[in-house]
Amino acid sequence: MAVPYPVEPMLAIPGELPQARDAYALEVKWDGIRAIAYVDRGVRVTGRHGADFTARYPEIGALAGPLAGRRAVIDGEVVAFDLQGRPSFARLQRRMHNTDPAGSRLLDHFPVTYMPFDLLHLDGRTLFDVPYGERRALLDSLGLAVPPNFPCEPEVLEATRMQGLEGVVAKRLDSPYRPGRRSEWWVKVKNLRTAEVVVGGWKPGKGRRAGGVGSLLVGVYTGPPLAGRPSPGGFLFVGHVGTGFTDAMLDDTRRLLEPLEIGQSAFSDELPRAVGKDARWVRPEIVGEVAFTMWTRDGRLRNPVWRGVRADKIPAEVRREEGR
Repeated sequence: MAVPYPVEPMLAIPGELPQARDAYALEVKWDGIRAIAYVDRGVRVTGRHGADFTARYPEIGALAGPLAGRRAVIDGEVVAFDLQGRPSFARLQRRMHNTDPAGSRLLDHFPVTYMPFDLLHLDGRTLFDVPYGERRALLDSLGLAVPPNFPCEPEVLEATRMQGLEGVVAKRLDSPYRPGRRSEWWVKVKNLRTAEVVVGGWKPGKGRRAGGVGSLLVGVYTGPPLAGRPSPGGFLFVGHVGTGFTDAMLDDTRRLLEPLEIGQSAFSDELPRAVGKDARWVRPEIVGEVAFTMWTRDGRLRNPVWRGVRADKIPAEVRREEGR
């Protein structure tokens, strides 16, 4: 059987640790970007929706060594670690949009690591219908640097919190792999509350940020996605974000937004006058991630902090996630 290509990653739902703990295993939720690796006389890499990541993350090519002579499809996460050995989404930002990291010396300054956690095809056998527990056992047998999974216990989640990690993903041991599907068989349990948002505008900075981006005006879509297009429910404003940026992130964000400027707001609802004053409106094409404390009653993000651009996300699919 030919190696399947491209494969859309299976997705988890947000929630709490499952009660039927014996039926699940826990994996660390790495603060990175999903990537599918295809090993067949070389290594190709795709992200969500088939985006080609091969040139962006050449480190994943190291899979060709231990898997020489074999054909495999592997699901995993691209992660950048800081100097303390913790996943750093800010460091990963420096690699997301660069298609020649070797030429720009980013490989030296911002290396990434591939964390494989699922095996989808091996030597002519596609494993989508094989239970997760068996797929993991096969993956562990290949001689790769595979991060461990753990029993489904609260102590594991607490350990990730104490280490400053994002959380865990609880996976049913008997679950199949369903490409592109968000399934209740996988549950992501976060220590840090985060949300995906779409940038609809920005406000010029003042003081040290004068001449650049001061804050971002962000929103989410409502209603069901329609084949990758914005839904008829509209594009609703959920807050403005002015913290969490490094100087490099501010410069990169402005370069992304300036070509998207338009003459009027793309938000469906009317923004507070103070928020919209002096705003620069953009086509809602850039997805980002924020950390926040809670949703307010009027549907706003409380205390949002910018974490970075999500180049692996499609704007029209960004919805408010209920739960954690």
